[in-house]
Amino acid sequence: MSDNKDAIFAYTSEREALEGFLDYQREGLLLTIEGLDDAAARKAPTASSLSLLGLIKHAATWERRWFQVIMAGRDLPENWPAVKPDPRDADMTVDENDTVEHWVAYYQEQIEESRAIAASMDLDSPCARKDIIDCNVRYVLFHMIEETARHGGHADIIRETLDGTRQS
Repeated sequence: MSDNKDAIFAYTSEREALEGFLDYQREGLLLTIEGLDDAAARKAPTASSLSLLGLIKHAATWERRWFQVIMAGRDLPENWPAVKPDPRDADMTVDENDTVEHWVAYYQEQIEESRAIAASMDLDSPCARKDIIDCNVRYVLFHMIEETARHGGHADIIRETLDGTRQS
């Protein structure tokens, strides 16, 4: 993450601001799992069933869905929306087979793909999957900032509960 938090406010265009704020939230979410082993990352230490690893898995899944499926219109026949997860929140569920290494790498791959897709389109470009939601690139970037920030807040609480670590 950037050493200078004030740099996020120095954007010169709407696109830079949207992409910069989203990257800032992504980095913050990833920081919450940094230094944890798989067992600790799988723990759900609060009244919620959320774990840090589950949040990373969820963020990666929806990063792919919003940018690759909704925005770019890619057909992923083995995934949503063709296949509905059961239970509905399966993308937040983890077990012994889920690892920090795998899900962090997968999330980073999805982020890179999302950046490439967004960069190839104007902010006003309509998303390809109007059957799912009628929106444009700007909407997706705003939505993903909000969604990632919300889960980053969840992750901050979980991490502090696990070992007292707090984001600065």
